[in-house]
Amino acid sequence: MAVIEQDLPGTGAGGRWVTDWRPEDREFWNRTGAKVARRNLVFSIFAEHIGFSVWSLWSVLVLFLGPEYGIDPAGKFVLTMVPTALGAVLRLPYTFAVAVFGGRRWTVISAALLLIPAILAAVLIEPGVSYGVLLAIAAVAGVGGGNFASSMANINAFYPQRLKGWALGVNAGGGNLGVAVVQLVGLAVLATAGAGNPRLVAGIYIPLIAAAALAAALRMDDLAGVRNDRRAMRDVARDAHTWIMSVLYIGTFGSFIGFGFAFGQVLQVQFAADFETPIKAAYLTFLGPLLGSLIRPVGGWAADRLGGAKVTSWTFAAMALSASVVLLASTRTSLPLFIAGFMMLFVFSGIGNGSTYKMIPAIFRAKTSVADEARRLSGALLGIAGAVGAFGGVLVNLAFRQSFLTYKTGNAAYLAFIAFYVLCFALTWVVYLRASSRRLPGV
Repeated sequence: MAVIEQDLPGTGAGGRWVTDWRPEDREFWNRTGAKVARRNLVFSIFAEHIGFSVWSLWSVLVLFLGPEYGIDPAGKFVLTMVPTALGAVLRLPYTFAVAVFGGRRWTVISAALLLIPAILAAVLIEPGVSYGVLLAIAAVAGVGGGNFASSMANINAFYPQRLKGWALGVNAGGGNLGVAVVQLVGLAVLATAGAGNPRLVAGIYIPLIAAAALAAALRMDDLAGVRNDRRAMRDVARDAHTWIMSVLYIGTFGSFIGFGFAFGQVLQVQFAADFETPIKAAYLTFLGPLLGSLIRPVGGWAADRLGGAKVTSWTFAAMALSASVVLLASTRTSLPLFIAGFMMLFVFSGIGNGSTYKMIPAIFRAKTSVADEARRLSGALLGIAGAVGAFGGVLVNLAFRQSFLTYKTGNAAYLAFIAFYVLCFALTWVVYLRASSRRLPGV
């Protein structure tokens, strides 16, 4: 049997443990594996989605912080930066936690941890609260960023190699949608209760967090054969491809999450006359994360068929062009063109999220003929790249903060983004696409 209710050494009682898991065996997969994997994928997406919403909660809450809170735009960029940074730091330990606790059990624990930032925000945010308290609450929201890493590590173990691009893309895309949905929740609160009620946004998520934890406890499974391999982390840390892929993931996922956190503030600061009230900005902020999330599985699907490096290189070229459109719109003060350029950035970063993740297992399949070794190293690199890539969101907010402080416009930040995307395009082409005796086939 594939799923057995039993005690295993060191696990305690009452768990749902999968003790026989052979996803690469097509007969096993068709008979049993696909159904079990699909069920775990559904509830993993739900929990990860709520995690992303809590992680990006402050991209919405800063829109509510009017003059009565006494925080300038630079201070608001810091409030969106700190949860991004903590979420990035937590991604490595969260990756290891799946093997230590089991995918199901860690999903329950990590979902329950989301109650802390949600309850703190629902209780403490009001005029007169100190900036230090707001920073602390924002930082704690970073626990939502770690959920992505553990969810991806868990689902990666459930699916066969031939379906990983699709499964990881769907899992990540469903989670990424949390960025757009929390902004829709913020829009609904602004439209109904007004800008004086930021605590309602966090409060709405409290029962949803409880539902995610309960659903994971009742419907997900733990894979008994999953083990942490710290030697794999050491091995991939010495491999140049680890750091190349981390840079590329900074360009794709870092852009997605950074723009998702910053877009509403950028609109309010750069086009203040058009967005003098928070609700006007909120009408637009959810669109970019929504498009980027929905299209992420397309990046994985395209990479499965065309090759991850080829799709990734095209993506960076398109992102450089999109950032150029944003820069042009900024210099001409054209709001429609500005929004169009940013929507393009969200879409192409979403595609790149899927294609870069697909490149990682392909790299190690090309470097070793031993399937288990390739999976071992791929899993380690997924954890490192996911953690490093998330810091791109911090860099995006830092770039905006410094640009607006120094030049009163985001133009310097847009120039930096263009330069970085050109660098990523060149790096992808030189390492993975250029004809060379050292080129890795099939990446």
